[in-house]
Amino acid sequence: MFRSIRLIGEANMGLRSLAFGMAVALAGLTALASPAAAQDPIRLGGEVQGWFQDGDAQLTSGEYVDVYVFEGRAGQQVTIQMSSEDVDSYVMIRGPSGFSEFNDDRDDGDVDSQLTVRLPANGQYRIQATTFAPGESGRYTLSLQEGAGPRISAQGGGRAQDGTVNAGQLSTSDDAISSGEYADSWSFIGTPGQTYVVRLNSAEFDPYLMVRGDGVEEDNDDDQTGRGSRNSRIEFVMPDAGEVSIITTSYEVGETGAYTLVLEEAGGTTALASTNGSTVRPGQAVTGTLEVGNDTLRSGEYMTVYTLNGQAGDHIELTLRSDQFDPYLFVQGPGDFAVANDDDDTGEDGVNSRLVLTLPASGEYQIVATSYAPGETGTYRLSVTNSDAGSVETAVSPRAGNSFADGVSLSGMLSASDEQLTTGEYADRYVISGQRGDRVALDLQSDAFDTYLFLRGPDDVSADNDDGPNGTNSRIDMTLPADGDYTVSVTSYGPGEVGPYSLTAGLSMGTPRQAGVQGGPRVFAIMVGISDYGGYSSDLAYTADDALKLAEDLRREGVLNPSSVVLTDADATVAGVRGAFAEVAAQAGPDDIFLFFFSGHGSQQSVAVSGNELDGLTETIVLRDGQITDTEMAELFASLDTRLSLIVLDSCFSGGFARNVVSRPGVIGLFSSEEDLTSQVAVKFQAGGYLSHFLRSGLTGDANYDGDDLITAGELTTYLRRQFAAEVMDVQTQTMDGQRSYQHLVVERGGVQVDDVVIRIGRG
Repeated sequence: MFRSIRLIGEANMGLRSLAFGMAVALAGLTALASPAAAQDPIRLGGEVQGWFQDGDAQLTSGEYVDVYVFEGRAGQQVTIQMSSEDVDSYVMIRGPSGFSEFNDDRDDGDVDSQLTVRLPANGQYRIQATTFAPGESGRYTLSLQEGAGPRISAQGGGRAQDGTVNAGQLSTSDDAISSGEYADSWSFIGTPGQTYVVRLNSAEFDPYLMVRGDGVEEDNDDDQTGRGSRNSRIEFVMPDAGEVSIITTSYEVGETGAYTLVLEEAGGTTALASTNGSTVRPGQAVTGTLEVGNDTLRSGEYMTVYTLNGQAGDHIELTLRSDQFDPYLFVQGPGDFAVANDDDDTGEDGVNSRLVLTLPASGEYQIVATSYAPGETGTYRLSVTNSDAGSVETAVSPRAGNSFADGVSLSGMLSASDEQLTTGEYADRYVISGQRGDRVALDLQSDAFDTYLFLRGPDDVSADNDDGPNGTNSRIDMTLPADGDYTVSVTSYGPGEVGPYSLTAGLSMGTPRQAGVQGGPRVFAIMVGISDYGGYSSDLAYTADDALKLAEDLRREGVLNPSSVVLTDADATVAGVRGAFAEVAAQAGPDDIFLFFFSGHGSQQSVAVSGNELDGLTETIVLRDGQITDTEMAELFASLDTRLSLIVLDSCFSGGFARNVVSRPGVIGLFSSEEDLTSQVAVKFQAGGYLSHFLRSGLTGDANYDGDDLITAGELTTYLRRQFAAEVMDVQTQTMDGQRSYQHLVVERGGVQVDDVVIRIGRG
């Protein structure tokens, strides 16, 4: 039986307000009852045999548990499998930065467990092998493998579905057949005696297909249909057993890439069940959403299908991008044409998907926008372009240089003799070489037309800009993700526009405000976290750790000034905070950043209605022996003379501080909830609050979207909003008088602009 949600040892979510005073249970998902479980090492590629029995360590909810540890690295993908004939397996993994995943059933109706995860950080990870129900005893086998591991049963690949397209990927983490080629194995249950056709298509490797079953042994290298295709096709009769294995592999050893596996009854079609998108054409970009209620692939991914009418020989480029899920593209068309692309983990934009293809025949093609994993949702942008558009590449003159490092400055002319995009705009192209990690800026200016600038490069990098800071001129400022040649396309916003232009390209320090930001220990911080309130208020889980971990992370990143102060529990008094301001803030100068961070209880007090307190309530942070109001906090911040000041409050009603504190230039406010709502403890991340957890990961690199080591106000606030949308949107909270709502992040940037630098990481 598949169990989608399971709680082990229930823990209160915990409202972090003085008024409600609700304590958070410390049990959590990983809590153990006595005796504690020994931690045994397990190596990657290894397997252990275990036995649950009386006397073993137990979770607080009564299940026996064994713990295994291993060292992992950031970005590494691992697969954990747990199988048993005696118990209903349950496996969990815990690691750095509050990382936590679990799995009950590997497949619907399966009592074994399988969990494939990508590790978020370097460090030690703990695998907890346990059972679904308390008191289950017996033997089990646990294995740890690097890579995606088998997708279904012990085979790789999955369960092939009749009458649809099954998307897959050959990768170096797959098992290899005896001759050395990587392979996935798909199982299929069909009607005995029925004739089936299976096709393996890929634009990235030479497919090789095998079918094995009771009395069935068929191999095929190339589909001999007269079209010169390298794709593979087998027609077979389903044996009496009604089940076969379909092995998808390559002709040459070591080949990898995306593929589609099409299975149907002989004489059937491979048309998708529905087309719920629209007709698209080259030169068009559409936005859409994968969401609950969409059509799905048989493997569970939501999808939208678009129709493209093309001609034989058309060169088409498709790009599917999303910040909210891992995109996957595939295309079907006349003559069993089918190609797919995932582009996972390739370069800076590796989760986006791109296909460049030549249409083999005239007719209707179906473009499927979907996700790499089942159940992923979010908005996306699908771009369809004619890859021949503006195909004339204009060499940059040698004296101007042909690399970003040397700098490029040239004058050109859009004219009616230039190549035209399919949408009617004239275009020139230039090739400029660059190196991974270079921050570059391109400026396109013209008094004759409304400029438009495109940049395309290795690893499917893509950037474009219509209007720069000067209205009709264009600017791109970005960090290059790979070494290689980059194609710069100069065109116009509207069809048929012509006239002279100037293009400059070279290395960039960002905007003038960014160029002046110094690296090193420039963050002067007061970090306060209270878990033990000593009876003044109810205790909280993890909140003291929030302050300690933030200090540790910033110190490790090389940005925390030694004069910074951490106040936890008994030291976090009103006098302690005021004294820290007098000590730390006085040392922070005009080139520095000041950070005040608080994780703990928040409250409200009645005051007269005014322009600053429209609801007649003032908000407070609750310290060990008293409270500091938003008005008092504003007075403390008024004493600062810094480049930028940041107030981060992870407490109930904290949004009420925005109006008073963020009242002058150079102050950013980040608040865990709106001014009349409570905030929840982030038990799932073993953090005192969601804002605390995501602030740490954002400031230490996750918000560094463009890779330039400058975390800007725009990047940080965008990162936090995205994390709240993904993880906190369904977290319930309430007002002081019990009206229920949901927790939302409050951001107030005041006069701080999106490209203002919060911190420079990775540099001394």
